[in-house]
Amino acid sequence: MLRRSRWILLALLVTSILVNYIDRGALSVAIPAIELEFSLTPTQKGLLLSVFFWTYALLQLPAGWLVDRFDVKWVYAGGYLIWTIATALTGFVGGFTALLAARLLLGLGESAAYPAISRLIVENFPEHKRGTANSLIDAGTKIGPALSILAGGLLVDQFGWRALFIALGVGSIFWLLPWIRYVPSRPRQSSPSDEKAAGHVDRPSLVQVGLNRAVWGSSIGMFSLGYVWYFLLTWLPSYLMDVHHLNLKETAVSAALPFLAMAASSVFWGWAADQLIQRGSSATFARKSISLGGLAIAAILLIAASRAESSTVCIALITGGCCALGMFTANVWAMTQTLAGPAAGSWTGIQNCIGNMGGVVSPLVAGWSVEQTGSYQTAFYIAAIVMALGIAAYLFVVGPIEEIQWQRDRLAHTNLGGDHDE
Repeated sequence: MLRRSRWILLALLVTSILVNYIDRGALSVAIPAIELEFSLTPTQKGLLLSVFFWTYALLQLPAGWLVDRFDVKWVYAGGYLIWTIATALTGFVGGFTALLAARLLLGLGESAAYPAISRLIVENFPEHKRGTANSLIDAGTKIGPALSILAGGLLVDQFGWRALFIALGVGSIFWLLPWIRYVPSRPRQSSPSDEKAAGHVDRPSLVQVGLNRAVWGSSIGMFSLGYVWYFLLTWLPSYLMDVHHLNLKETAVSAALPFLAMAASSVFWGWAADQLIQRGSSATFARKSISLGGLAIAAILLIAASRAESSTVCIALITGGCCALGMFTANVWAMTQTLAGPAAGSWTGIQNCIGNMGGVVSPLVAGWSVEQTGSYQTAFYIAAIVMALGIAAYLFVVGPIEEIQWQRDRLAHTNLGGDHDE
């Protein structure tokens, strides 16, 4: 792909991930108004904030299968169209059940995003340019929620929550025009037998990847990230309004700051880890020390934020916690890619599926704990405990950050049953 076409593609991908996270985060800023209109309980709020991840997480593996076997341009366009329609339909729902259905549809459409983006980056960007491409995509996942909270809060304040979803859904569809115009189609992928005939690397099976302990260690780590990230994404606006009594405009500004800070932190710490490696540090030391240090700092600062009486201090601590969390997000996928080698697709599908289960669990747990205790403090403590679990998984389960020798691993499993011909 020509240089100009490559950067047009990247601009479209970054824009699409911004839209992706704006659309999924819009409910968080609209939930107080929806709660009043439909008389929702805290548990119902938690369910509504969680249900998106049921389809989003569970459909990661089939979405990856689709983008590997069909034209990724049209698979992604189809997923994008589904999620923009789901966003627009949210503005017309008449009750709680219809809201749940719209969120499930949103998760279905957005499940195509990460597999498609990863495939397009691998196909169109050489190795020495993928770090920049991935860091910009990651920054988009943080700026999107910030824009959703900031612009969404102001729009809801002026025009109501329904106008927010209708405007987002209808306006986002225009992204498809340059996507169809500028992104080329690709030929159908070759079969596994064709790849072997051409001398391509013999990739491990999905079962073999799934049985590797490092896959489960990194997936637990990703679950911890998903848990705390989606806890903040879904409950932070309500927390600031309920506990610190901020109005909608104040909440829109205050809740956006942590996500913007996290975007900047992620880019910086990804660069910092690369610099350490270039200067002779091992990937294990550079990636793990920054990532796990970030999780530990984030856990401490979020607990402190939950105990702060001043809204200013609370927001400052949450912002610091999100900066620390960016230390982990900057390096988590780099660790996975190094470990997985030729199994990167299968490993990513498993890890992202389990990681997003954190998004299923955390809004529900937070809603239940708020309803049972009448306080958000327990929800913050649970998030800190989950981050500690992620630290332990990377320390004691994942092992060194170096490529898994899949062929040797397969032979070891085979020899457990005796020496047999293959």
